[in-house]
Amino acid sequence: MTIREAAAGVGAEIVQAEFDDTDLEGAYTSDLLSDVMANAKDGGALITIQAHKNTVAVATLVNITAIIICNNRPLPEDMLAAAKDEGIAVLLTKENQYTVSGKLYALLHGE
Repeated sequence: MTIREAAAGVGAEIVQAEFDDTDLEGAYTSDLLSDVMANAKDGGALITIQAHKNTVAVATLVNITAIIICNNRPLPEDMLAAAKDEGIAVLLTKENQYTVSGKLYALLHGE
């Protein structure tokens, strides 16, 4: 499932759209960026409420291809600019992390 297909499937808006629409290899849900660095897998999505530039830096370190920001958090311009520079998709949804995680899990596992 590509990033754009996943965005549509979970009902998220693509806010930073300059990225390669690759297949997602999974996802990781966390608001603790050190936890993301230790446990997230390459080629996945990060589901979080951490809407700031450091989230992009961490995503780059672990090769996250998409960041899904939950709860309609405001997205700062420096975060979007950093994501654009790194080619990381940024998605925004009104849903919480639990709901988005469940939806994305079901989509990625054909449920």
